Amino acid sequence: MEAALVERLEAAVARLEAAVASGASLASAAPRDLDAPEARLDPAIVAYDEFVAEAVGRLTAAAEKIGGKVLDATKVLAEAFAVAKDLLVQAKQLQKPASMADAQGFFKPLSDVIAKATAMTEGRRPDYFNHLKSVADSLPALAWVAFLGKDCGMSFPTAHVEESWQMAEFYNNKVLVEYRNKDPDHVEWAKALKELYMPGLRDYVKKHYPLGPVWGPAGSAVVSQPKPAAPTPKAPAVKAAPPPPAPPAAPLFSTEKSPKSSKPKEGMSAVFQEISSKPVTAGLRKVTDDMKTKNRAERSGVVSSAATPAAAPEKTSRAGSFSFKSGPPKLELQMGRKWVVENQVGKKTLAIDDCDSRQSVYVYGCKDSVLQVNGKVNNITVDKCTKFGIVFKDVVAAFEVVNCNGVEVQCQGTSPTISIDNTSGCQLYLSKDSLGASITSAKSSEINVMVPSGGSDGDWVEHALPQQYIHSFKDGQFTTSPVSHSGA
Repeated sequence: MEAALVERLEAAVARLEAAVASGASLASAAPRDLDAPEARLDPAIVAYDEFVAEAVGRLTAAAEKIGGKVLDATKVLAEAFAVAKDLLVQAKQLQKPASMADAQGFFKPLSDVIAKATAMTEGRRPDYFNHLKSVADSLPALAWVAFLGKDCGMSFPTAHVEESWQMAEFYNNKVLVEYRNKDPDHVEWAKALKELYMPGLRDYVKKHYPLGPVWGPAGSAVVSQPKPAAPTPKAPAVKAAPPPPAPPAAPLFSTEKSPKSSKPKEGMSAVFQEISSKPVTAGLRKVTDDMKTKNRAERSGVVSSAATPAAAPEKTSRAGSFSFKSGPPKLELQMGRKWVVENQVGKKTLAIDDCDSRQSVYVYGCKDSVLQVNGKVNNITVDKCTKFGIVFKDVVAAFEVVNCNGVEVQCQGTSPTISIDNTSGCQLYLSKDSLGASITSAKSSEINVMVPSGGSDGDWVEHALPQQYIHSFKDGQFTTSPVSHSGA
């Protein structure tokens, strides 16, 4: 019996040696294909397949229970992860590009899939909007495959994944809150999406590609000429979707500011310069002690048009005490879809000019600065900013302020939804066209909304949004009403 076992082992070793020898000769004779054995045996690719099968599989299983647009968006996400894998496999056969501009054609398949996800959130707000935004805003995390070195203008791959997830986490948390006590399938989907990126993709990238993709040796094929034989993979059972709208003429992974963003502007610039050089409320009468609500006899809770809006609070509040890792200042267009404004301090003339309704604006970690958005965009999010002012025209979906302290917001056009979350001290100026906006606030204080008085003097009328409520149990249920300031 021992002799038979030895013979079987010897035969297996012989077959293995023959296979290795054959594989070596094939590798030297032809370029590696996506389905070649050596590609499948790459430990990093094998680990990627296992990670995607488990994490994306869990997300897809939850999406199938929900169906509809949530399932469609999840299939687009699965397609994006498949495209990212193909880019990793192809990169090992191609010479590393000298610059990001040389790699535009190579990374275009990934950009197209991300654009497809973004297109699902555009126009009139669709059903399950928060689900779709969570997917669309999370997919730029896959752009880590475009990291070409510390001087390419991107964060290192692991940091890039973490930063990109911060964009999507806001909407993903909304899904969790909305369905926490309503539907466990949606809760499972939101949890699976978060764990796909954090810690899933982050840990995978940190272990296998901490310095970006592995490129082929010098002398390999040029990266601007990717193999035409490699088709864009599709997730199983995905129906063909119409092509997304053509993206604006901008670099795929832009790391430079728009030229117009740094030039002095005419027309509205004069208004912007006026706003940035002195408080928006300059010229209104000064608030004296007897005019303050707490000292008035009637304590009506509504400040008259003669009162000046309260300045951004100087005191330390829970919203203003956030600690975050400050990085280099940014004002750039990423993936042709998202304007990112980060870590700007003391900049009063920030501006975004070349924007359209398919793009979003994300402002993070800015202090003592003012930004003007000249044009219609899909949505704007201001996150973890202090003493920050923003002036914008039209927003298609929503304008959101999150985790901020002492911000001034002026809407010159329209915005269907305005959301203020975990913020202390927000001055909101609405134009006549934006008076129909739906304003949602949560865990916030000192919110004042300024609206036009309608008179010829161009004065503003201030309305303080309630931040205290009375809950009364009556007739078998609780009723909630704002605190009245008419009593002692």
